Amino acid sequence: MKKELTNNNSSNRRKEMSKIFISCALPYANGPCHLGHLRSTYIPADIYARYNRMKGNDVLLVCATDEHGTPIAVKADKEGKKPIEIAKRYHDMIAKDLESCDISLDSFTRTTDKIHYKIAQDFFLDLYGKNLIYEKEIKQLYCENCEKFLPDRYVEGICPHCDSERARGDHCESCGRHLEPTDLINPKCLTCGHTPIIKESKHYFFRLSNFQKSIEEYINSNNSMPANVKNYAKNWLKEGLNDWILSRDMSWGIPIPLEGAEGKILYVWGEAFLGYISSAAQWSRKTGEKWEDYWNDTALHFIGKDIIYHHALFWTSLLEGYGCRLPTNIIAGEYLSLEGRKMSTSQNWVIWVADFVKKYDSDLLRYYLTINAPLNKDTDFSWDDFGRRINDELADVLGNFLHRTFTFTKKFFNSKVPEYKNPNDDDRAFEVDIEEIPNTVGQLIEEFKFREGLVEIIKIAKKGNKYFNDQEPWKAVKEDEERAANCLYLSNQLAKTLAILLKPYIPNKAEKIANIMNIPTDTEWNDSKLYLEVGHEINKAKPLFKKIEEETLEKEKEDLYKNLEDEENTDDNNKGNIDTNNDENNGKNNNKNDKGVENMSDQITIDDFAKMDIRIGQILEAEKIEGSNKLLKLKVDVKEKEIQVVAGIGTRYSPEELIERKVVVLVNLPPAKLFGVKSEGMILATDSAALLTPDESEVGERIR
Repeated sequence: MKKELTNNNSSNRRKEMSKIFISCALPYANGPCHLGHLRSTYIPADIYARYNRMKGNDVLLVCATDEHGTPIAVKADKEGKKPIEIAKRYHDMIAKDLESCDISLDSFTRTTDKIHYKIAQDFFLDLYGKNLIYEKEIKQLYCENCEKFLPDRYVEGICPHCDSERARGDHCESCGRHLEPTDLINPKCLTCGHTPIIKESKHYFFRLSNFQKSIEEYINSNNSMPANVKNYAKNWLKEGLNDWILSRDMSWGIPIPLEGAEGKILYVWGEAFLGYISSAAQWSRKTGEKWEDYWNDTALHFIGKDIIYHHALFWTSLLEGYGCRLPTNIIAGEYLSLEGRKMSTSQNWVIWVADFVKKYDSDLLRYYLTINAPLNKDTDFSWDDFGRRINDELADVLGNFLHRTFTFTKKFFNSKVPEYKNPNDDDRAFEVDIEEIPNTVGQLIEEFKFREGLVEIIKIAKKGNKYFNDQEPWKAVKEDEERAANCLYLSNQLAKTLAILLKPYIPNKAEKIANIMNIPTDTEWNDSKLYLEVGHEINKAKPLFKKIEEETLEKEKEDLYKNLEDEENTDDNNKGNIDTNNDENNGKNNNKNDKGVENMSDQITIDDFAKMDIRIGQILEAEKIEGSNKLLKLKVDVKEKEIQVVAGIGTRYSPEELIERKVVVLVNLPPAKLFGVKSEGMILATDSAALLTPDESEVGERIR
């Protein structure tokens, strides 16, 4: 294998530089960030931005807080403050949250900045001048007591679809239906409780219907657009695009710049998109560079699943109407649930970023939210699974490989990379793995497969541990020093490669690894392919990943459920909306499930069977459990999350032949330990350990 020395003049290796405009969905300034925001948007965008900077591309990563709209105005009314005070408070909180998780934004501004007002009003006037915006009288709710029209969030009532009380004027949280304020039964003004009347008001509409064909072509012809974005947009397009109201009757927002439009503001979704542009424009003012050069080369939006249609349909139509180049791609992260339930800030079922980073390194959060599931799948945050992954993967796999490499290099070779001579077959195979991993991970990141890229990094760290164990340098140094030297030579090369490949994912830990290895922390991606010189001296090993104790995780769960209980006790109206399928209930049900599965000759009722959550899963990883011929440790994808299962099928199947295989799995068992290994479910098989074969089923399907 050709070996290169580390070279400080990396500019000679650069390909032609691309300019890349990357935007993160604007966080709404009526609350701080929770883990769902990071998972869907900010961490994926940051991984992609960091990787491209390392590849030598010129990246502009922008964001801003979205500070208009009725929720902020409503909160301000309740607190007796001005809306700008609420927006400023949460802008500062959000900025701190993003900074605490090392989101490497080049510009983070506000939609209340003067430049944003000007850009938004100029944009509106351009579309109005092209006759793409027109006036129309519509019926709206009007509060005679407050003497004002009631925008959607200023009114509550009964949902006409599910009869749930306290449905908002734009949305029913109980059934999820989109609503108009005039749809509500028995509507009430949120400010004073008065029953509003229906009154006509003039508003401004964007001719969205004009862009049906062109947006269909944009969506259909974009081969790199993720399937979840394409499918969501296509479903909307099937129903046909209707003209879209762009104004609201209220004072908090950007005034519509036309005579006769007094008291009218731009609808927040009509101007918030432009926060990407105004943020970039402010960056241009500071740097003297043109943001347009980045947008016109490659423009990417990282957003959450809930605003796909806003970006794929509304924003693109506005841009086309204005005459702008459309985004190169839109990347949408799916939802994050919490301990198997939908996350809810109103019900206190949430983990705030600020609370998390007080106790844990932000890199642990970045790692877990990335490795837990592909970006285009819903996933779940579980404290138990968080602890398992940190302990098993970061501490036991990655940390163990690095620590052994560094300590044995110090012990046997005076902390210097030893010579490499006469490699055996294992050495050469390991060399190939080290050579290939940068291209493999890089390609996956470029395809927005961030989780898959991180999985490959952990896989090669596992290979590193196996190679280290097989070569036994602690023995070989006494019997065959050349073999021990080769092992430590290649192990250090992989450690150096990992220090670079991990930078987009866990930048703080990657920097610590680089410092131990005594290599620069500003390396480029292709530096991962260069080998350390023989004799390169490394520094003393330091602990990188501390295991999380089970007692700590139990305390986190207790505190979380205590929050939920407190909320239930203080707000009876919320009880009907809270999923009661919690851990305590699962534990009670599972006693019956265990009996039913173990001895089906005992009669059970259909209700007993219904309590079993039996799903189609797909095995992602499989390995033998040391000390047992029968038991295998499996990692199983059940769509919402991945679980670890210990299964007694090792006498019939090898771990290798189980990878990618679909299985039937009981997922709502209480966690148990077998041979000291945690198991979170049960694979269903026959008495002879033959698996059931649901090949024609979809992963995550429930068996009824």
